[in-house]
Formats: sequence, structure tokens, C-alpha cells
Amino acid sequence: MASNQARAHFTLAGYHFDPEHVTRHLGIQPTSVDASGAKSDLSKPVLCLWELSTETVEGDIDVYKLTDDLIKKVEPVKGKILEICKSLNLSPRLNLILVLSIDKNESVPDVGLAARQFAFWERWVRLLISITSSLRGFRGI
Repeated sequence: MASNQARAHFTLAGYHFDPEHVTRHLGIQPTSVDASGAKSDLSKPVLCLWELSTETVEGDIDVYKLTDDLIKKVEPVKGKILEICKSLNLSPRLNLILVLSIDKNESVPDVGLAARQFAFWERWVRLLISITSSLRGFRGI
């Protein structure tokens, strides 16, 4: 049976912006981008995304380490992130994605943020923290 999996990512989301502009401004190469909304019709806006992600980890998951790894990557440019969010009207988001095994022998990861992490993330305007989980191998009735 498959083991638990997790990854965390920091995303800047907004409408009608070019993610490459964010990359140049921050000097950080994103893990992925979605520029589909960069040239979308104003009457039907489509979300654009700039994402910086951790690797997907399996087995014994340390949620605190995952989010701390992201902090270490973005902390040096937090001022630039705030600037680009204000100038392009972007929404910063911290996402934690958990895929949990239904195997009873697998440990269940603790989910939460440490005081240092809250102290860092609380400075963001409109920061959306999202935790998504699903069960691997679960078959509903």
C-alpha cells in the first residue's frame, strides 16, 4: 500500500499578470507557473499563478520542516514579494497538500505551524493558508 505524501507551496495568484515579471522581480525561479490568464478577456478573467514548491516527500512527514523550507526560500525577498503583490494586486497563498494512506501502519502527520512560522506569515497582507488532504486508496461507500 502507498505511503503518506506531502508538499508545501507558496503561490502568488492574481489576474492579468505575466508570471515571468514576478520571476524577474524576485530573482527566484518558480517551480511552476500558469500564465493562462495573462491575456484573458477582461470580461472573463482567468487566474494566473506563480508557485514555489517543496519536493513531494513520502513516509514520515514533517509538516513543520516543509513550511520552514519555504520560509527559508522566500524570506530573503519578502520586501520584494510585498512590492509585487501591491503593484500587481496579487494574493499570496501558503498551501499544504497531504495525501494520507489508509494503511493503519502509517503514522499520521501532525499538521500545524510553529510560532516562528506564524510570526513570518502573519506579516503578509491577505495571506490565505490552505491545507488540502485526501486519502489514498479510500473507496467510498
